[in-house]
Amino acid sequence: MSKDQSYVLKAWEVTMRKTQQAKKRANSVFGTVSIAPHSENDTTIDENDDETTTDRSSTEEFYHAERVLPNGDYYTGQWYDNFPHGNGKYLWTDGCMYIGEWYNGKTMGNGKFGWPSGATYEGEFKSGYMDGIGTYTGPSGDAYKGQWVMNLKHGHGVKSFANGDAYDGEWRRGLQEGQGKYQWSDGCYYIGEWKNGTICGKGSFVWTNGNRYDGFWDEEFPRGNGTYKWDDGSFYVGHWSKDPEEMNGTYYPSGNEGNLDWDPKDLFNNLSEYSICSGERVPTLPSQKKLSVWNSSKRVEKPRRMSVDGRVSVGVDRAFEKMNMWGNEIGEGGTDMRKELDAELMRLDAEGLQSLKSSPVPMKLPKAGRKQGETISKGHRNYDLMLNLQLGIRHSVGRQAPAASLDLKPSAFDPKDKIWRRFPREGTKYTPPHQSTEFKWKDYCPLVFRSLRKLFKVDPADYMLSICGNDALRELSSPGKSGSFFYLTNDDRYMIKTMKKSETKVLLRMLAAYYNHVRAFENSLVIRFFGLHCVKLNGPTQKKVRFVIMGNLFCSKYSVHRRFDLKGSSLGRTTDKPESEIDSNTILKDLDLNFIFRLQKVWYQEFIRQIDKDCEFLEQERIMDYSLLVGIHFREASVAGELIPSGARTPIGESEEESGPRLSRAEVDQLLLDPSRWASIRLGTNMPARAERTMRKNDCELQLVGEPTGEFYEVVMIFGIIDILQDYDISKKLEHAYKSIQYDPSSISAVDPRQYSRRFRDFIFKVFTDDN
Repeated sequence: MSKDQSYVLKAWEVTMRKTQQAKKRANSVFGTVSIAPHSENDTTIDENDDETTTDRSSTEEFYHAERVLPNGDYYTGQWYDNFPHGNGKYLWTDGCMYIGEWYNGKTMGNGKFGWPSGATYEGEFKSGYMDGIGTYTGPSGDAYKGQWVMNLKHGHGVKSFANGDAYDGEWRRGLQEGQGKYQWSDGCYYIGEWKNGTICGKGSFVWTNGNRYDGFWDEEFPRGNGTYKWDDGSFYVGHWSKDPEEMNGTYYPSGNEGNLDWDPKDLFNNLSEYSICSGERVPTLPSQKKLSVWNSSKRVEKPRRMSVDGRVSVGVDRAFEKMNMWGNEIGEGGTDMRKELDAELMRLDAEGLQSLKSSPVPMKLPKAGRKQGETISKGHRNYDLMLNLQLGIRHSVGRQAPAASLDLKPSAFDPKDKIWRRFPREGTKYTPPHQSTEFKWKDYCPLVFRSLRKLFKVDPADYMLSICGNDALRELSSPGKSGSFFYLTNDDRYMIKTMKKSETKVLLRMLAAYYNHVRAFENSLVIRFFGLHCVKLNGPTQKKVRFVIMGNLFCSKYSVHRRFDLKGSSLGRTTDKPESEIDSNTILKDLDLNFIFRLQKVWYQEFIRQIDKDCEFLEQERIMDYSLLVGIHFREASVAGELIPSGARTPIGESEEESGPRLSRAEVDQLLLDPSRWASIRLGTNMPARAERTMRKNDCELQLVGEPTGEFYEVVMIFGIIDILQDYDISKKLEHAYKSIQYDPSSISAVDPRQYSRRFRDFIFKVFTDDN
């Protein structure tokens, strides 16, 4: 007997042993089954082999099959065209088992998957993934019932842990994120916001003795403003932090003095006993279980996913591939065959590399940027300025005023309508004593901005707490292009920008038109202004600092992965940072944009109407150089950080049959039917959309909008029009004249407001389209 024949025989013997073992396991699980005998010449099952099965008329019809497959797996159930199709049971040699619905060889529909450990999943499947509504029960007692997407808990779900804890709330990519309630086995519970599986945001912790903490959290501990309440009615209000130096607050007794000795640090020691249970991880995922079935002779095999370096050998089914396991032991015929296969692989590798050259590189999530800004603490050069600002805001917002109607008299918009107030250190009848330097405070058009805050549904107490609470402001690391400095409130809701005198004049000049515009168009995309003030510092310089308070566009429950500032011009409109320094906080520009954004039809129609109205308003006010600030949150990414395309197109290098399920447009529409989700969505805020990737031609570096590739990503979008205080004054006219000599006039930012508006809209309507 030749060597190659002996190895074939050994391989056959191994297969037969697996077959007998599978038969015994199958009989114990499914009951006794009858497997039709094979002829003596049959050594393996190949794709043209006809087994004796029941109710079979032809390979093109459904029939019931009981099969022991070549690797020892066992299947019984409906069969069609050499694939499980219909209802059936499949038992793997490692003990995993699936009972349920199949479609063309993949678990699809309702079914039950069991692991040898005793864990089970019962619910919906899509293309081999746990996807839909289902219940997972772990071997030690953990149980989750709720929504799944591609094997991950995603959506609303309830999880009961083996230690007695329970969580009921929102999940994202397998972790608690959003609103949820976690209850410990002793009855204490937390209800509020979560992020990446930890307590983060605003929420309440309630003890069984009636005590509770209400406030802000970070990484499972209080951080920021919060209140600790006792069941006797006494409470402690202050700023909380693990750092004792950042802790401060006030105790308010209810009548008895029983809690005066209480130390706020005791709260952290108490909470350290309440950790979040991570629970059990799902063992081998159902989608990872390959089926030992052969391909129909009618099917044409497609190349599967390429490896990163362009090789296709990792995913291409090749004839006689298993013969390579026998290595050099195969005889001469096998050696010749291996040479032919190697030559074919080299050809496929070359084709793969060539296709990659013309294909876009797979996209990854940008690295997360640090929290923006430097905290202004004692010793900071602008510490006194921050205290002055907070004192002034507290005075302006806290002053009693009659309930104002939104119908304002013309006199309210008069630039001369301003209030000066002196803030000496010792205090006055109207101002409190303070530790900062003496200063003067000016309010511009206070009635107008009070009405704007009311129009924008800003609660005065929340507004004052965000800006003037115990949390310090954060100063952005560098001034903007105009030389202005920016400050953020600790909760990221408001942004404070220092103003040049010319910008202050522009805002006061257009204030009446701005007020009427945002009142007439609730969904206006122009930036929201909440206050215009001035601090005049006493001393030899008599320095004046003017500043405006605006809404922070990117204050959202969604993390912003990409930021773009879009104007529709090309000159200088690219980031000057190297790729290694670009993160999620980097503001990219027009020539960095590599997406077209597709909005649902209703939203797109509203979007183009509003852009037209907003641009007409800015054009009438002689404003130019504004831009559309866009933030993108990508819905789906792999554990390795690679963005997962939606199902609109097969991902690059992957066959349709091998691609996993994606959130389809119908599924997204279904999600949007949930009223609780609609509450947080308005034009420009938390908007679901699809981002189609684009590529620019190599020979056209200044191409503003690239060519669509058909590669789509499910995203959440945030956008608005910013920088609306630059009028077309003499300096901009001179800039336009000077740059027009050197560059194409259509490529520069400084152009007439009418031309700027037209160019801006033309560009934006190419970047945003209807998602048909």
